[in-house]
Amino acid sequence: MAKKPLPLKVRVTRLEMTAAPRSSLPVPVNVQTAIMRSPDIPLHFYRYLYRQVGKRWQWYERLRLSDEELAAIIHSKQVSISVLYVDGAPSGFFELARQPDDVIELSYFGLFERAMGLGIGKWFLLQALYAAWQDNPSKVTVTTNNLDHPRAIQLYQMMGFSPVGTSEETILQMTDTELLKALDG
Repeated sequence: MAKKPLPLKVRVTRLEMTAAPRSSLPVPVNVQTAIMRSPDIPLHFYRYLYRQVGKRWQWYERLRLSDEELAAIIHSKQVSISVLYVDGAPSGFFELARQPDDVIELSYFGLFERAMGLGIGKWFLLQALYAAWQDNPSKVTVTTNNLDHPRAIQLYQMMGFSPVGTSEETILQMTDTELLKALDG
């Protein structure tokens, strides 16, 4: 009988930026890229993207949601999901959520493992930030934790985010049975 995974204690950092990025980066060379907004993304495709990006970083929250709960979030008019394609294949995504007080949250952002090391991470994050600032919000926020990419906070700060708070939280890992059930849906 498989053991139930132990909860993970994580250090969460909240960051925000109050001005649009002023820098630009060239389109990556030697790869073909496309970013496509997916307004009515199918649930199974969203779960695939979420799992491919998040499996290395212990992302479980959205996999625990029922179809109805997930659809209510990702198909909301306040949420925008964009998919990165590299050489014709899905390679990452970002999700933006409009919050009260004219704030945009970068809810999720990341690359598939196969896209890491191609030199597109900074460029892709900048494209996500351009999309976030398109409607001139008062600020853009993002939350990360110590289980995310080791250079996540450094990259966010390089792009103009500033830390505004930290906290300790607990992440409940999924059992193999829960994970298989979530991905089977």
